Amino acid sequence: MKTLHNQTDEIAGKFLGKKVSGCDVYNPELLVAVPRAENRERYEIHQGRLPFLGFDVWHAYEFSAMCENGLPVTRVMKLKYNCDNDFLVESKSLKLYLNSFNMSKFGASTSDCLQICKRLIEKDLSEKLQTDVQVNFLDDSTVRVEIFSQFKNIMNFVDEGNLHIETFKETPELIEVEKGELQKEYYLTFDSLRSNCRVTHQPDFGDAFIYYKSKNHIKETSLVKYLSSFRSEYHFHEECCEMIYKRLYDLLDTDDELFVSALYTRRGGIDISPARWSNNCCKNFAEELIDLTKFARCGIKQ
Repeated sequence: MKTLHNQTDEIAGKFLGKKVSGCDVYNPELLVAVPRAENRERYEIHQGRLPFLGFDVWHAYEFSAMCENGLPVTRVMKLKYNCDNDFLVESKSLKLYLNSFNMSKFGASTSDCLQICKRLIEKDLSEKLQTDVQVNFLDDSTVRVEIFSQFKNIMNFVDEGNLHIETFKETPELIEVEKGELQKEYYLTFDSLRSNCRVTHQPDFGDAFIYYKSKNHIKETSLVKYLSSFRSEYHFHEECCEMIYKRLYDLLDTDDELFVSALYTRRGGIDISPARWSNNCCKNFAEELIDLTKFARCGIKQ
């Protein structure tokens, strides 16, 4: 009997390691939706009462289609959808789907082409993921914003000479918290996050951004050890972000503020930038990250 874990991996692996036909012309059948439930259940994240708000944000750096006269049109595409739906889109299927636009012709002009592509992509993804998906195309005039400028490298608060990291499977017991009397704000970034695709086992690298406001202090050395423990974990990017959030959420008080984002480097021309935050969290940085009119990158290695 197949477990839910095996079923999820089988769904996600539909196209992985295979030669796929039907990619030369526009083909929405290439999209694959992966259920979020399996990983959330394992980490006691309940779909009906999620402990966070958030979005999954994607940047496709190599989107291209053609006008009816054969003129190529190429843009960076940004898309987002809410994390409260039941599905995420499998990344290779999205790459295949977007590549199916490459030799397809839409509209009499560049602007017509982009508008038609926008409508098609929003429609196809919204139907596949059963949620509202929003798309925009970015060009040289797009506003580029520094969204995490107040975040400090966590290694500034760690004695590297006395640091010993030996655990490389996700281990929440590594996190140490000390109680304080006053509520404080912490803005931390870790630039060496690594996890692995749960299906292909290919490594994925990114930057983690963590903000919290609490009387509790998460010891930075312990947090570095915990984030490093993802190095041999096999999960989708969205899952890693939610796992980090949930582990920290469980150690903070219910009225504390918490924000976690994982900005992964692009692979195959696409990056994934999930963000999760508490209901009471001041999320100005999140708002700029998910703004479809802005190219919001900070400290990310491309």
